[in-house]
Amino acid sequence: MRDSAIIRRLLGVYVTLVVIVLYIPMVVVGLASISRSRFFVFPIRKTSTKWYEDTFDSLQVQEAVWTSVTIAVFVAILAVVLAVFGALAYARYDWKGRKLYQKILLVPVFFPQAVLGLALQLWFNSVGIQMSWPATVFAQLVWIAPIVTLIVAIQAYGYDASVEEAARDLGATRWMVFRDITFPLLGPGIFSGFLFAVLLSWGNFPLAYFTSGADVTIPEWLYGKMIGGYTPMVPAVGFLSVLAGGLALIVGLTVRSRIARVQ
Repeated sequence: MRDSAIIRRLLGVYVTLVVIVLYIPMVVVGLASISRSRFFVFPIRKTSTKWYEDTFDSLQVQEAVWTSVTIAVFVAILAVVLAVFGALAYARYDWKGRKLYQKILLVPVFFPQAVLGLALQLWFNSVGIQMSWPATVFAQLVWIAPIVTLIVAIQAYGYDASVEEAARDLGATRWMVFRDITFPLLGPGIFSGFLFAVLLSWGNFPLAYFTSGADVTIPEWLYGKMIGGYTPMVPAVGFLSVLAGGLALIVGLTVRSRIARVQ
């Protein structure tokens, strides 16, 4: 009993240290965003919301937010559509080439994003595709769709396939089985994959940097301001971006828990 108590305390200390290390940078960014001085000095002598006001008034930031949101929504929707059918092929059906498909699906996930972005840029240029946000949608799909497929595949592994067989025995068509049984059973995995795709797309920099052209996303805007023309709006935009991602995650987890209760 004493040993287990010591282990629990050590684990508690370890988790606390990990949380501190992870969140101290975000706290520093938040403090820098409310500092009145142009450069961050601690302790903060004067606070101000000027940088947040400038952020909300900036047309560049508004365009970057709109571009990032547009890309994230398109990527999430397309990734989920591809993932549903890809996950069924990955987890539910036994077909020739399935093992090879399962291995190939993992390649883009572990491929360096900078190299992948450069390769896609060269390919787009060779076939005459203009660098813009639609090109970024395609580029991010190459990386995000396999991840979403694996998430949905976990859900596909977990449900009982005999329910589908019983429906077919009762005269249901393939479409009816998919619409009324398969899709609802995959619902939690689909929603989790959609949420994950939105968050991955929102924060992605390497693929957008190589393929977005003149359509600047939030990570690109932050990078551009950090390497030249720094402004205190950078920590403000960064902190708001983190808050937006955290809010989306909380809302998504809440919705997912309610979906799970209904089922």
